[in-house]
Amino acid sequence: MTAQELEAAIRQVGAERYHDKHPFHRLLHGGKLHKGQVQAWALNRYCYQSAVPRKDAALMSRVHDRELRREWVHRILDHDGADGEEGGIERWLVLTDALGLERAYVISMQGALPATRFAVEAYVNFVRKRTLLEAVASSLTELFAPSIHRERIAGMLENYDFIGEHAMQYFRRRLDQADRDSEFALDYVKRHATTPEAQASVVDAVRFKCSVLWAQLDALHHAYVSPGLIPPGAFTPGAP
Repeated sequence: MTAQELEAAIRQVGAERYHDKHPFHRLLHGGKLHKGQVQAWALNRYCYQSAVPRKDAALMSRVHDRELRREWVHRILDHDGADGEEGGIERWLVLTDALGLERAYVISMQGALPATRFAVEAYVNFVRKRTLLEAVASSLTELFAPSIHRERIAGMLENYDFIGEHAMQYFRRRLDQADRDSEFALDYVKRHATTPEAQASVVDAVRFKCSVLWAQLDALHHAYVSPGLIPPGAFTPGAP
């Protein structure tokens, strides 16, 4: 494929498989969930948010190119915070605070669904063990993130009276960060995926990452919507 054809193939994966098409997200953005279900989503999503800097640190540990490390390190700082910037993890905890979840409980991840934790660790391990090109490519779901963030901000503010503007700061900040990060990663992939095998691995890496995100929503839907089977030890809405 040409570089343009490779980009089109990557974007087609998002058009077909990105998790904005999952039924749980449609319920979430459409105001069809009760507060306990929204709490469950935010609590479980924290597992993913907290794993992102670990994933990026695993990638950086394998990079010999200083310029790539200098570019990639800001992803860790974006989430962990630095120099007066609170960071994405802290902004996510502002959301869970607003939803009435105890911060220590969220951070402990004790109430997270088993499938959530397995999916998140599968992503970290993918980045740690696969080729550097595949590891970078797996981040390219960020190409599709700004649209879901805009939809989420509008839908949640409109439909849930228990969520205010202050709780949306994570998503507003990511509107700019995701564009910047995805542009760099896409350029990197287009320059380095120069064989049919490498290009196929890049597209497969994006498919894998979409599956990681989709699996998390499958678990939430199964536990908290239908059939509503919450695993032992997982967060139970309304429980003391």
